[in-house]
Amino acid sequence: MVHDIGVHFLRFVGLVQTDVYVYLVQPLLYRLHLMDYDEDTYDALYWSVVGVLELTLTYVVLRPLEAWRPIEHWRDRKPLIADVWYTWIAKIGVVNALFFVWMQPVINHLETWMTVHNIATMNIDEILPGVTDKPIVSFLIYLVALDFLGYWYHRWQHRSGIWWELHAVHHSQRQMSLWNDDRNHFLDEIVQTALFTFVGLFIGAQPGQFVVLVALGNTLQAIQHVNARLPYGSLLERILVSPSFHRRHHAIEYGHTGVAYGCNFGVLFPWWDMLFRTASWETTLEPTGISDQIGTHIRTGRDYGKGVWMQQWLALSRIGARVGLSVEKHLNSKLTRSN
Repeated sequence: MVHDIGVHFLRFVGLVQTDVYVYLVQPLLYRLHLMDYDEDTYDALYWSVVGVLELTLTYVVLRPLEAWRPIEHWRDRKPLIADVWYTWIAKIGVVNALFFVWMQPVINHLETWMTVHNIATMNIDEILPGVTDKPIVSFLIYLVALDFLGYWYHRWQHRSGIWWELHAVHHSQRQMSLWNDDRNHFLDEIVQTALFTFVGLFIGAQPGQFVVLVALGNTLQAIQHVNARLPYGSLLERILVSPSFHRRHHAIEYGHTGVAYGCNFGVLFPWWDMLFRTASWETTLEPTGISDQIGTHIRTGRDYGKGVWMQQWLALSRIGARVGLSVEKHLNSKLTRSN
């Protein structure tokens, strides 16, 4: 049944993709003398259609919940404007599509090279013929495997100072909502997309499966950031990352700037946090954001920017400051040893 739903969904996406391309995009490319890019544009359009459908579904379902049962009441919703822009940019899906199209020949060449040199390939669906090659089974395996990678990727974002400055763009939003998930630095997004596309292709995920994997992951992560009371219960909360579980990760001095680099790093499943002892089931409502955003009587709070481009630029500036400080410390240490 799940497989049939997936097939019908992808077929519907293909029909919408073709109609949009034929009636809207192709005439525009022709008028702008850009028909040399027609095939690449058509491929990228598939991700855009999936993204728009996903965004429409999550907004129709989650926005009424935020209005009905909000966790926080905000007088000013202007800070969410940047997040809306981030969401639309991400849902266009061009980055995902380009990496998938460009990296497929690389993966094919790598698999051929491994076969010639008698090195086993990593196609998961070939591990146990008759079981793992069933679409629903292989899909679930890919989902769990990529989520395991996502857990460690997320932890690394918090361990590396430079990487943290990119990820801080996401955590600097103090008003969590359904729009918050796609608030990321573009450089971090490119690195993450490249890594996950490469791994997804390498372990054997087919293009159709990969599209659904990305769409499902994005939808579940939008739910995690929603500003609505959604009790999962003790059982479901240990199967899927809930809004309260993920909100703890965003809590100031608890989730990411607290002891041992924080808690609740799971992307879709909390199992990895439970396994590696980074899970916190505390449900006390805490303010979200980054600690140095809050001013004191000694200093003013750090500005992470209000608009998309300012947030992107300030992250690079913080990285530059870190690198400069590191170089200065190294030179001073070297000078001290020489004296």
